[in-house]
Amino acid sequence: MTSRTADSSQTTQNTVLVAVFAALIAALGLVPPITVGIIPVPITLQTLGVMLAGALLGPVRGMLSVVVLHALVLAGLPLLAGGRGGLGVFLGPTGGYLVGWIPAALVIGALVQYWAIRRTGRAARFAAVLLSVVVGGIAVIYAFGIPWTAVVTGLPLSTSALGALVFIPGDLLKAVVATLAAINVHRSYRRLLGGTPTAR
Repeated sequence: MTSRTADSSQTTQNTVLVAVFAALIAALGLVPPITVGIIPVPITLQTLGVMLAGALLGPVRGMLSVVVLHALVLAGLPLLAGGRGGLGVFLGPTGGYLVGWIPAALVIGALVQYWAIRRTGRAARFAAVLLSVVVGGIAVIYAFGIPWTAVVTGLPLSTSALGALVFIPGDLLKAVVATLAAINVHRSYRRLLGGTPTAR
């Protein structure tokens, strides 16, 4: 196989993976959101898709899958939980959380690919991957979402932060699921190729 053919094949593979995970995040939006009433931000499964994209695809491809989804949502497609779409979604109370998905996938991918998945020992690797997913998939998203919700709604920052606490148990469960998936996929990849996959 020539270098040009190999590059073309790799580009095609990357494009397909980005599209598949963008579709996965969108598909998770089909599960009805749960409104908690404390703050106007629903609980959805789509953050699980963001965690999986970063943990499985690496920083660049994981981030791009979220960017593709956001571009489609901005174009008006109802791909977010509850059938939401359009620019207004990003300008509303949930906008900060949605924007936070992009750096979240980037951070998760970088931490998992360059650090966590390289840990030796099952317990150490699990803890490292889980920490990576929690940092990117919870801390980073909340860092964008909580202040944005406070600004848009006029709520005190403390109230917005307090309301976000209701998301933590579910997000921790999602992080565990994403961690188990990432460890199994990366283990299988190493067995097939005899090494650690290169991040992209």
